[in-house]
Order: sequence, then structure tokens, then C-alpha cells
Amino acid sequence: MKLVPTLCGADFSLRRRLQPASGHRLKPMLHAKARATATKFVVWLCVCATLYAQAPSVERPTGRIWWRPYMPTTISPARLTNTQRIHSLMRAGRLYLTLQDAIALAVENDLNLEVARTQPLTAEWAMERAQAGGAPRGVACASTNIGGATAGLGVLGTASSAGVSAGGGGSVGGNGGGGVTTSQIGTTAQVMDPFLQNQTSFSHITYPQAIQAISGVPTLVDNQRIYSNLIQQGVPTGGFVQLKSYDQFLNENAPGDNYNPANGAYLQLTSQIPVFQGRGIAVNTRQIKVAMNNKISARDAFRSQLETLVSSVVTQYWDLVSSGDTLKARQTALEIGQKFYSDTKGQIDLGTLAPVELPRAAAELAARQQDLSIALATVRQQEASLKDQMTRNPDPELDAAEIVTLDRIEVPTDENLPGLRDLLARALAKRPDMAIAKIKDQNSEISSLGTKDALLPTGILYGQVYNRGAAGIPQVVRGEPTSPFFSGGYGTALGQIFRNDFPTEYGGVYLRALLGNRQAQADYGVEQLQLKQDDVSSLRDKNAILVEISNEMLALRQARSRYVVASEALALQQQLLDAEKNRFSFGTGTTSAIIIAQRAVVTAQTTLITARSAYATARAKLEKALGETLEVNHVSVDEGLNGQVSRESKITEPSR
Repeated sequence: MKLVPTLCGADFSLRRRLQPASGHRLKPMLHAKARATATKFVVWLCVCATLYAQAPSVERPTGRIWWRPYMPTTISPARLTNTQRIHSLMRAGRLYLTLQDAIALAVENDLNLEVARTQPLTAEWAMERAQAGGAPRGVACASTNIGGATAGLGVLGTASSAGVSAGGGGSVGGNGGGGVTTSQIGTTAQVMDPFLQNQTSFSHITYPQAIQAISGVPTLVDNQRIYSNLIQQGVPTGGFVQLKSYDQFLNENAPGDNYNPANGAYLQLTSQIPVFQGRGIAVNTRQIKVAMNNKISARDAFRSQLETLVSSVVTQYWDLVSSGDTLKARQTALEIGQKFYSDTKGQIDLGTLAPVELPRAAAELAARQQDLSIALATVRQQEASLKDQMTRNPDPELDAAEIVTLDRIEVPTDENLPGLRDLLARALAKRPDMAIAKIKDQNSEISSLGTKDALLPTGILYGQVYNRGAAGIPQVVRGEPTSPFFSGGYGTALGQIFRNDFPTEYGGVYLRALLGNRQAQADYGVEQLQLKQDDVSSLRDKNAILVEISNEMLALRQARSRYVVASEALALQQQLLDAEKNRFSFGTGTTSAIIIAQRAVVTAQTTLITARSAYATARAKLEKALGETLEVNHVSVDEGLNGQVSRESKITEPSR
């Protein structure tokens, strides 16, 4: 059967997919209908793979604007299956793997990275919440008039306007003034999203009237409807602007009412502006700026985790390559030991060697078998560790597969490294932890504006424009004439409001100053000390990075030097082994000398492999110290966030 590298990128011709290796064609009975069914199935699989490949996301609700703000967001489902890239790289029970493929599989399937993908999304929604003002401030004066009678309207309104309590009447008048909401002003976050508030009430109230001088009836029955609407918008400079409309409809059984039923309405515009504490855009939008910085910081934090993952995969891949090379060296040593054992036994049979030499050859063969067993176990452990980072959940086919590494460690002849200061500058510009530290310092500076602002006294400048209206159905009451100006319904009262017939304006200043103010001064002092500590910590971190880069440079140079020495030592040991073999063939050498030379060659081979592996590890650590791991290995942050690497995987012949 023909093998294809990927699911959705393969040739889906049914004839080519199902064509046997022998070249025989399918029977004519498998035609259009069968091909259409198979094509639909493959397309369905591709759609599933595409849906699976989507990154974690939070989608905004859709719907009409009236109820959209109250609908929940849609969270993408968790991805718990392995990507198809794994099976596209398998052939006959083996997983053929290049370094780039290993990195791609880890980026797509590592569970720790999948968890980290939600951090930028969380920071993005946190920024949106900060832009909205955080927790709603509420409006303490929004419903003070709900349930009360408008002054001058009905029996209770008449008594209230005259300063007389008529039993059960509520206090009336304008809004509570600036003093009611002063606790909400200052350095607290402003609610940037406008909000609309409505309260509608219907009531049937009966009041006993022991004194009938005002109501004229022993039992006063009120039927009223109250409609109160309010819209408020916070402003980034501090304070808010509020518009409120109110209407009360009252129908009662009092014979002395000149207008019954009646409507009482008013419209008021209120504004509050801080003049000391909490004034200015910088103070009131500082949390928004911090949230925006945190969004950038979350991406850098994810980049740091992605770099750690890629660096770990690179190290594990080269460890597996080195373990495979060690396994090959052990296999070669075993073959040499087996041949040496056979040759020794043959010479003993011919009488050219003493029988005492056979146990020595057998012991050497057993030692090489043990070395091979240990090397094989090491390879399997390395494979299991690498597979764990490349998969989300266990796969029996993958668990049983042997990994065939296709890349080899290349050690350059020269190590052209820039100067230490140049590498430090590159690290400071590219390392994600330095970017996060810089954002943290910026957030500390921004947040310090709040503690500095808290040193100021509280001052609020407030003002209100208030217009009333009253109208009703005129009733004939002896000795009390009615005016056509107040005759009508809600429309008449509303006309009075917009004509500004009964205007009311007032304003004021609210001041509150602490005599000691030690708490605010202490908070400011502590925060300034923390800012100084951050400056010192930043310098300490830069010095630590300089030392780290210096150490990694030395480690890389030493690893390359050890590799060069190990290469030369292996060549010399191989020459010595060849010389001992020649001496032994001419009868001047001994078995012990050959065994010693052979052990030296094996030791030199493993030393060379270890030196090559140490070089690869040192190179990966230096790249990570410089913040260049993703750049060197051609991995982008967007690919990490999406959980899908764009480049295709192609199986090639293993490098020799």
C-alpha cells in the first residue's frame, strides 16, 4: 500500500491510494459512488484535523445589540489528542525524526505549553476589564426618590412640600448631592462602560387618616406608578456625568385634590469632577496601562516557556543521538569481541595459543555484551523521555516505535564568537525575562501614581441642572380654582420640563483633608523604596546575565577543545590497535595487549561521543542564555500560540 506523509496534504485519489504494490488495478465495480463516499470521509477527517488545530480561543457572543452584553463568551474545547504529524513520520514501526520535526511535535503536543497558551488570552480579557473600569462603582443616589411622592403632587406631596408629615410619606426633593457619592471618587477605578438603570414600581397603598383636615377622607387610597431611568458615564479625567428621568403617576380618592389623577416628572443632569485627589487621565487610566503592559508581558512569559521547551527538546534530541552513537560503538566493540573470541578459539584448536587465553577472550566478550545492554537501555530511556514531550496522550503505536534520528551533531572547526559585551547587548534585547522585568518596572512606575495621588486631600466639584413638571386632570373643588397650565397628562409635564418652566440649578465643592495623613505618606514611602529596590535588582540581574553568558562561552569553547582532543586520541588509539593486531598476526603480540588496545579504542570512541554531546548541549545553553533559541531553531511565538507549526515534515535518509 502507498504511504502518504500527511493526512490533508496527501493525494486523495482513491485509485492511487488503494493500488497494490503489484500494480494490479481495482475491479471496475469500484467507481463513482465508492469514490465519492471515500472522498467525503477524507474531507471529514480533514475538517476534524483543521478544527483540532485551532488554538485556544475565547469568542465574543453574537446576537442583537440589546442582549449581546449579557450573553456568555464561547471557550474553545481543550485539545487532548496528538497531532497527525506523528503518524506521518512513522514507517514500518519506526519514527524517523529530524531535530526540526522533534521541535514541531513538542510545540504542537506538549501539555505544559498547552496550559501556557491560555495566559495571553487571560491577560487580554483582563485588559478589557480594566478598560471597562473594573468592578462597577454603583450609584448611591440612583434610587433615593423611588417610592416617594413628588413635592406638590397629591395629599402626601402637598404635606411634604409644606414640611408636614402625613403618615407614610417619604422624603422628597432633588438628588442627594455631591456628598452622597464622595466615597466613590478619588483614586478608585472609573467605570468606563456606560450603564443604564431602570426601576419601575406599581403600588396600591392605603393610609388611615385620623385627622382628615388634609385628605378629607378617613382612609386615603393611593394608586401610583413610578418610572425612573438613569444613564451614567464615567470619564477618564475622573468623576462622572449622569442623566436621570423620573415620572410619577398618582391617582387617589381624596376629594380635595385639584388634579386627580396627576403626573409629576423631572429631568436632572448631574456631574462630578475631582479637583485634588483622583484628578487627571494619568491617575484614572493607570490600571488600563498596567493591563495593557501585562498583555505584552503574558506573551513574553509564553515566549520564555516556549524557549525552555525548545531548548529542552534540542538537548534531549542530541542526547538521543549521542546515545545512539554510543550504542553503535558498543555494537562494534561487541563484534570485535566476538571475532576476537572466535580467532582465539581457532588458534587454540590449532595449537598456536595456550588454552588459558580462551577464558580471557570470553570475559572480554561478556564485558562488551554488558556494555551493549546498558547502552540499549539508555537509548530506550532517552526515547521515552523525548516521546513524553512530543505527545499529549499515550499512543500504543508510538510507544512501540523506535526513534530513528536523522540529524547528526556538527562541530565547526572554528568558534567565531563575538565579544562578551556584544553578546550581553544581544541578550538584553532578546531575552524574554528581561522584557518581562522591564514591563514590571514600568508597571511599578505607573502604579506609583496612585499612592502619590493619595497624598492629596479629597476635593469634588459637583453641579446639577434640575427641571420639574406637574400636570393632571382638573377637579372642581369649592374655593380652589384650577389653572389650564397644569391641566393634562405626562406630555404636559414633560413640556414644562423642556420649556425650563421650573428650573433648579445648584453646585458646590466638597473638601476633606486629613490632619495627619500618615497612612498615605507611609504608603508612598514604602512604594518609593520598592522602586529603588527594583532598580538595584535590575542591575543585579544584568550582572548575573553577564556572568551566565561568560560561563556558557567558556563551556562551549572547552567542549569544542575536548572534542578536538578526543578526535585526535581516537585516531591514535586506532593506530595502536592496528599495530597490536599486526604484531599478534606475526606471533609477536599477545592477547592481553590486543584487549587493552581494544578497550582503549572503545573508551576513545565513547569519549568522543560524550565530547560531541557536551558541545551540542553547551551550544543550546548559550543560545538560551542569549534568548536566541527560537530564532536559531526557526520557531515563532505565533506558531507556539497556535499550537501548529507551519512547515511540513519530510522523511529523508539518515545522515551518515
